[in-house]
Amino acid sequence: MRFTTRAIHGGFPKDPQSKAVTFPIYQTSTFSQEHPGEPVEFMGRALSYARTENPTRTALEASLAELEEARYGLAYPTGLAAVTCVMNTLNAGDHVIACSDLYGGCYRMFTKVYSRHGIEFSFVDATDLTTLASAFRENTRLVWLESPSNPLLNVTDLAAASAIARERGATSIVDNTFATPYLQRPLELGADVVLHSTTKYINGHADVVGGALLTNSDELYQRLKFVQNACGLVPAPQDCFLINRGLRTLALRMERHCDNAEKVAEFLSQHDKVERVYYPGLATHCGHGIAKKQMKRFGAMLSFDLKADVEKSKRFAASLKYFTLAESLGAIQSLICHPPTMTHASVEPDVRKSVGISDGLIRISVGLEDPEDLIEDLGEALSAL
Repeated sequence: MRFTTRAIHGGFPKDPQSKAVTFPIYQTSTFSQEHPGEPVEFMGRALSYARTENPTRTALEASLAELEEARYGLAYPTGLAAVTCVMNTLNAGDHVIACSDLYGGCYRMFTKVYSRHGIEFSFVDATDLTTLASAFRENTRLVWLESPSNPLLNVTDLAAASAIARERGATSIVDNTFATPYLQRPLELGADVVLHSTTKYINGHADVVGGALLTNSDELYQRLKFVQNACGLVPAPQDCFLINRGLRTLALRMERHCDNAEKVAEFLSQHDKVERVYYPGLATHCGHGIAKKQMKRFGAMLSFDLKADVEKSKRFAASLKYFTLAESLGAIQSLICHPPTMTHASVEPDVRKSVGISDGLIRISVGLEDPEDLIEDLGEALSAL
């Protein structure tokens, strides 16, 4: 079964009890039992309390696992809740290697929350495999990767990086939010766990937040499932329904997203007000060859450095007609942000500069509008700089 067919028919698209074509919302907090301690089974899950199991969530988890070709899927109320679940499987004294160019919310959580609980972090350039390998310690338990990364779209060789982690007895996790399972499947490349902010492309309509973890490991699944239940890291049935609905059209949306992004990236790369464009679909991108090898297409996220100071860059980001100034990404409408003051404001200025996040950096999530309108909009705003 090919991807588009799996997206529509995978998981539990029909309710086995009612035969509803669209899987329903089980809006309940608990389930009745005929005998104490003997919960009813539904779709292979024991139903006792909605924090532990809910059929609408089970349907979403099965659908997500189908798309990533994973044995197990777990859904969360936000992407950072999924990150929290992973971090809560670690112990004080454990060491984590993370890519230096990563989502600002993860950096904040790692450095401001879990470092206080005795977990150690090293932030390295994961695109340099020698640097990555040299960062391991005896207590390294986890390797945290993003590819393409947020916000500089750096590309890591996921097969090689996962192999390095595996050889050293560490778990590798890949945030696949930018690429989506339609464009890249890290488990096939050797990663142990895949993470998504399902808020983004998987839902695709900017009307719900959510997260997910996918794995093929029985042991990792049991550990993550325990933490999910014990810490109450579960999404509401309505949110699960919306995300499950959105993912059915993921393939169609991603094709148009990619078409538009390629045209926008080409336009920006030739504009004299733009210093540099970060998009793996451009042949000039340092990770183009690796991205071509491990991705189906190059995605719809891109960043660029303006030839402007921070104040002009902020005014530019707020001046467009068809790019909404907002955090987040992956929606049907195009979004624009200024990472130094928005998504990565929690990253210290010296750290931002050390990894290449300039004060003039602009990040855009290219939507599904007509690409010519998007290009005209960008052109007018650039000419006004």
